[in-house]
Amino acid sequence: MKKKEDKGNRRKFLKNTFTLGAAALATGSGAALAHKNESGGNGKTEKVKVLTTEGKVVEIDRHIDDCKIDPCAPPIGNAARQGIPGRSFVMVIDLARCKNARKCIEGCQKGHNLKPDQEWLKVYLMKDNPEGEPYWFPRQCFHCDNPPCVKVCPVGATFKRQDNIVLVDENRCIGCKFCVVACPYSVRIFNWDEPPESDIPHEEYSPEVSVPAQIGTVSKCDFCADRSREGKLPYCATSCPMGALYFGDRNEDAVSNGTDTLRFSQLIKERVGYRYREELGTKPNVYYLPPVERMFDYESGLDKLPEANQKVYDEIRFGKNGKNK
Repeated sequence: MKKKEDKGNRRKFLKNTFTLGAAALATGSGAALAHKNESGGNGKTEKVKVLTTEGKVVEIDRHIDDCKIDPCAPPIGNAARQGIPGRSFVMVIDLARCKNARKCIEGCQKGHNLKPDQEWLKVYLMKDNPEGEPYWFPRQCFHCDNPPCVKVCPVGATFKRQDNIVLVDENRCIGCKFCVVACPYSVRIFNWDEPPESDIPHEEYSPEVSVPAQIGTVSKCDFCADRSREGKLPYCATSCPMGALYFGDRNEDAVSNGTDTLRFSQLIKERVGYRYREELGTKPNVYYLPPVERMFDYESGLDKLPEANQKVYDEIRFGKNGKNK
């Protein structure tokens, strides 16, 4: 009976800590409510009050809330394969907000110590039909529920966790590239060279952090699993100046872009959210909101690109016959 109660309390704690992170980000505040110190001579555990997205104040043990200590520290080895209990992470990308600012890419590269030519997240210019207008389309690993990459890995380096996240353990990866070929979205990269110098702390390698990368292995978007343990949004979501990327927990039915926290199910229903290439049966955990009533003209995303880079998009913009006259 006690084990069942402990499991319930643990699940409740994890829910409260994640909703605290979403609420703090949504209000622009990184701090919780005032701490209440109950330690001292009486031997009581220090407590901290936190605010959930429902506006309720709850009290939890301070030693659990402190992410410098487990369970918030990124796990290593087989422990990293379990995932965060009770979580079901999802991402929603609002295509009406994207203008190819590329800040999401920069944030991802900095947070994961990637070289400038290594992009776990790419932004494409898309055009669905000759009569339609182009729009910008961010694409990274979709953390599928039925991931082909996991099935083909001969050494179990790529694995799917219970919290929806698909990770690569570079300590196991042998660089065979089977996963690169199997992925229908072309979102994996091969580490041909040694990674650049980094000031990102990594006392011991964890697949959740992906730093340091190892030459001769495969890497990809990791949904910033280590940040999720701290109730933080992924680097791409916090870096996007337009708030186009929402991240959250399907179990809590909440996603946030750092400013707004919304109900996931309601957002997908009312905005007619969809999953890219649904017909493949991979069951992605990244959803898109159609580029309806866009906030920006797609051409604004070309302004800061070198002229040579702009020409790459000419066929998409104007068709095979060249620029419109």
